[in-house]
Amino acid sequence: MGKIPVKIKSVVYGLSPFQQKVMPGLWNELAHKITHKVTENWLNTLLLVGPVVGVYSYVQSYQESEKMKHSTS
Repeated sequence: MGKIPVKIKSVVYGLSPFQQKVMPGLWNELAHKITHKVTENWLNTLLLVGPVVGVYSYVQSYQESEKMKHSTS
């Protein structure tokens, strides 16, 4: 059996190294987007950030109290 040549059309995309606006909408109004997401989902944000901040502050106070116990004895 012989091989039949088939022409394939392909599209090759490239990005110029001189292109300055690769993702222009990503950083546009970033602070507004973040505050909108937080205010829209404030309960989920609170339930995520609350325990993380609580555990962090507990660990910091525990480490400080351990330092004080070892420094006095």
